[in-house]
Amino acid sequence: MKKSENILLLGLGSIGFYLAKRLSLEGHNITAIERDPAIVQKAQGELDIRVIEGDATDFREWQTVEACNMDYVMAMTNDDSVNIIAALLADRFGIKQKIIRDRSMDIWSDDAVLKAKDLKIDCLIRPEELASQEILRLLKMRSGQVVVGVGDRGLQIVEIPVKRRSFINQMTIRDLAKKYDDLPFQIVSITRDIETFIPYGDFKIQFGDHVFVLIGSKDLPILLKLAELNSKSHNRILIIGGGMVGTRVAELLQDSFRVKLIEKDESRAEELSHHLQKTECLHGDGADSDTLLQAGLLHMDTVIAATSDNDTNIMTSVLAKHLILKYRPEVYDLERTIALVKREEYSMLAAALGTNFAVNKKILAANAVLRYMRRGHVLSVSHLQGCNAEVVEMLADPESKITTKKLAEFKLANQKIRIGAVYKNSDWVIASGEMQINSGDRVVCICEEDSLGPLQELFLS
Repeated sequence: MKKSENILLLGLGSIGFYLAKRLSLEGHNITAIERDPAIVQKAQGELDIRVIEGDATDFREWQTVEACNMDYVMAMTNDDSVNIIAALLADRFGIKQKIIRDRSMDIWSDDAVLKAKDLKIDCLIRPEELASQEILRLLKMRSGQVVVGVGDRGLQIVEIPVKRRSFINQMTIRDLAKKYDDLPFQIVSITRDIETFIPYGDFKIQFGDHVFVLIGSKDLPILLKLAELNSKSHNRILIIGGGMVGTRVAELLQDSFRVKLIEKDESRAEELSHHLQKTECLHGDGADSDTLLQAGLLHMDTVIAATSDNDTNIMTSVLAKHLILKYRPEVYDLERTIALVKREEYSMLAAALGTNFAVNKKILAANAVLRYMRRGHVLSVSHLQGCNAEVVEMLADPESKITTKKLAEFKLANQKIRIGAVYKNSDWVIASGEMQINSGDRVVCICEEDSLGPLQELFLS
């Protein structure tokens, strides 16, 4: 991928704003067109990009920003029709790569009258579908604590909540590596309250931390036993909110799980009861404790808060956890909560308040865009649930910096980057300081979001 590409970004709503922030940190040249003057003012004060106040469908605005010189157009407005028109305009201006957000227009199904290719769309981003699939992935994980499978599932990242009697409590990263040198694993990230750390050496783990461990799938049972983590299956699901995400999650789950859905709007609840034939749809306020208890909260395995309100989802998850602790404390550690959130900082807050997983459409959509842009060099990008960190699988370019010396010789701690594992001789090997990466190696890395640019510089020639 070229170091600095020219990007025309249409719409600076939540996804567009977050995407602009990520891409500008990597050195791309971004020009944004946004209709809302308040958002324009906010972007001009917080983002290192060029912002034009105007209509994304006005070809005169495109001429003003010299659209013919753009490498990408990214249409991220909240209006599907505007985004589709933008794809056609981009094609007329000769922009080769067109990435379009779509929420509700049926242009992806096999029987669609108009398909993405007919509309000149190269990459279609569907945030609600991404969030729904992410929730499905979380539910199907083998253990409640396994949050990311990487490297074609050859590796797992396991979250370990540190309790007072935990085997890692009050241990430094260095001492853990020495004590368990016969078990290849690596601690790649730690959250403490709402802070994220990429730990090295003398970093000491404390009670209350959430520790993320990278380990080979074949060694996972050993770690689960050592950490006393439960592998209970989660088949009874309660969904709060019957919007686009809640409904889609129910559609995906109802054939394999026992699903109940609570919807606040009575007419919507009735509509869903006909649409979701295998889901029990209830009318009520999912943020009310009596409603949750009457819906069978205490006998559920997983609670998914998927309303359109950010605060409601977090507080409903906290309320659910509180009720479980009050009435069935023996299953408190086994019952999971998943909250749909809109702001990235709320993901950390949700985790600090006890929510097991926070799913953010904005981050998922941005990662889908980044994966498309980086195809060839970056094989995958996943957000690490509950912290400000990304799991990135990359290929090392010939003569890239990362291939020039041993890992211990790089100052990766200062850059908030950790090399987790390298694929060698048909197997994943947990990285060590004495390892040297070679050209063409597949490498799993962990870094804070703001370190994605420096990480790419290490791997690209």
